[in-house]
Amino acid sequence: MEQTAHRLDLSFGLEGKVALVTGGASGIGAAIAETFAAKGAEVAVVDLDAAAAEAAAAGLGADSSSHACDVSDEASVRSAVDAVVQRHGRVDVLVNSAGVAILAPAEELSAAAFDTTIAVNLKGTFLVCQAVGRHMLEAGSGTIINLASQAASVALDQHVAYCASKFGVVGLSRVLASEWAGRGVTVNTISPTVVLTDLGRKAWEGPKGDALKAQIPTGRFALPEEIAATALFLASDASNMVNGADIVVDGGYTIR
Repeated sequence: MEQTAHRLDLSFGLEGKVALVTGGASGIGAAIAETFAAKGAEVAVVDLDAAAAEAAAAGLGADSSSHACDVSDEASVRSAVDAVVQRHGRVDVLVNSAGVAILAPAEELSAAAFDTTIAVNLKGTFLVCQAVGRHMLEAGSGTIINLASQAASVALDQHVAYCASKFGVVGLSRVLASEWAGRGVTVNTISPTVVLTDLGRKAWEGPKGDALKAQIPTGRFALPEEIAATALFLASDASNMVNGADIVVDGGYTIR
């Protein structure tokens, strides 16, 4: 079939699009939800904390909605996705930002902590991708953005479960990108360095954070808005030819 040229919207507008953001009540997810809403999207804030999700959605405008969900539980995911589709009619953009980080030396990390990390970060990403992906495939279009990490590219001390989960997210996303792009659904990942959310600031303050920043060529950590800006590009029509990519937003940490 012959390709036809069309003019791209380089304003990165999301008017008329419905976006579902997991982990959307705080941190990176909240920054992405706010950015998407500001660019015209209807945003469904999905979060384990129902009250926080409701408060976040209320701040995004009347077109947004909130939904409680445990992404590691298949029934909870199915119920939340069905509720989003019933409320908004469809999902055009999915962002999987829900995640946990339980850190310890590998010889000390409990099996329960490992299982929780994999269940939320990797299994949760799969379950939401699968549930939303089915709707997108039926519609013949959609964009999926999964939050990975610099821990998906390099080994980090005390991150054995976290690295395993985020390496898995990249691999999972590439398989989905390969299987689904021909049916109109693209899948990409974003891999940030430490992001200065409330949790990020507390976890990396002091000498520990200074030592890590010294290893980043730009000499600093990322802002939530910078991750949201990357997600905005991937959510927009300007990124339609980007598929199966891992966009690293780490100031150059992983190039060394």
